[in-house]
Amino acid sequence: MIFMIFKEFITFFGTKNLKKTSDFYQNTIGLTLYKDQGVCLIFDVNNQSKIGFCEHMAVIYKEKSPIITFIADNVDEIYNKLINSGLDIKEKPKINQKFNIYHFFLKDPNGYTIEIQKFLDD
Repeated sequence: MIFMIFKEFITFFGTKNLKKTSDFYQNTIGLTLYKDQGVCLIFDVNNQSKIGFCEHMAVIYKEKSPIITFIADNVDEIYNKLINSGLDIKEKPKINQKFNIYHFFLKDPNGYTIEIQKFLDD
C-alpha cells in the first residue's frame, strides 16, 4: 500500500450567490476568507481544513445531504450566538445516542445542511 501525505483538505460546493455565501460563512459562522478566486471563495476552517464555494458548480442537495459538519467543544455557545444573530434554527442542540454526539442542524443560504457537533467520547 502506498501512503500519501496531504498538507491540507478543501471541500468545494456550488453556490448561486457568492456574496450571500461569503456573508454567511464569514459573519454568521465566523470563518475567515483564505482565498478569493473570483468565481470561487475558499474559507479557513482551521490550519489544515478549508471549505470552498464556486459559482460555476451546481448547488446539489437532497433533504440533509450533503452535511457540512463543524466539530466544536462549545456547541451550546455557538447555538446561542447563531440564534441571537437572528438565524432560524428549527431544533435546539441534543444528544444523539446512536452516534454518541451532541449536535444541531441549520441551513446555509444555498440550502446545504450545516451541523455543529461535539463527539461525546472525547
